[in-house]
Amino acid sequence: MSQFTIATRESRLALWQAEHVQALLAQRGHQVALLGMTTRGDQILDRSLSKVGGKGLFVKELEVALEEGRADLAVHSLKDVPMDLPPGFVLACVLEREDPRDAFVSTRYAQWSELPQGAVVGTSSLRRTVLLRALRPDLRIEPLRGNLDTRLRKLDDGGYDAIVLAAAGLKRLGLASRIRRIFEPSEMLPAAGQGALGIETRSERPEVAAALAPFAHQSTWLCVAAERAVSRSMGGSCSMPLAAHAHFDGEYLQLQAAWGDPDQAGVLVRARGAGVIADLEQAAALGEAVAARLRAGGAH
Repeated sequence: MSQFTIATRESRLALWQAEHVQALLAQRGHQVALLGMTTRGDQILDRSLSKVGGKGLFVKELEVALEEGRADLAVHSLKDVPMDLPPGFVLACVLEREDPRDAFVSTRYAQWSELPQGAVVGTSSLRRTVLLRALRPDLRIEPLRGNLDTRLRKLDDGGYDAIVLAAAGLKRLGLASRIRRIFEPSEMLPAAGQGALGIETRSERPEVAAALAPFAHQSTWLCVAAERAVSRSMGGSCSMPLAAHAHFDGEYLQLQAAWGDPDQAGVLVRARGAGVIADLEQAAALGEAVAARLRAGGAH
């Protein structure tokens, strides 16, 4: 038995995620405390992430807690984790993925197809913005920041006709009834790592990684490794309108990616690849090959 402290953001979804890992470790006899923290990403809500430092703003304070020894591990939504971790930090575990797709949420319209011309749809994701514009160039895409509950409240207060959120967060918080429609990946390709939880530790703490090993989900880890390799190869951050999604079809890992031009609505470059993937290195190589195809198609 060991004693661990989990660093976590204090949003309802982040706490659910940390408590989920806490329960898994407790089932194995470990004693686990939570260290709740407010990150810069939580504090800055009046500007898009791409303009204030990227999604790394959600993990920096948690990494400081790990470095200072105040926490032993940090639980993240993997799509919020930068593609390259700082020296001394490792992604020690990836849990089984929840639904990776995007969800259409609206109080006014039961179906995506019912949105009238010029309807206001909220998202601050450049990926979602370019994909929405490709599907419906007639819509008005407006910024939407804040945690999940804040975004839903802004919708309920009438600021938007609809918003687009990750289905995983809604399902984890018991809010699946808010989903009007799930976008299939053929319509809205998810972000790299979407729906997956990643656990970060210090590389000098092998005992923490060993305690987490029973919860690692290998097929999810291979999928997100391929997706994140696309993003890394493209120099990806939240300032890049990039999507990447992988799934297993039998023994083959199927990987799709898309890049959009934020300055030219409807301009999308798509690429795909597949292979028999047995380890993280092979997954990364597949991601790099698909990124090369994106660049060959005009993505930059």
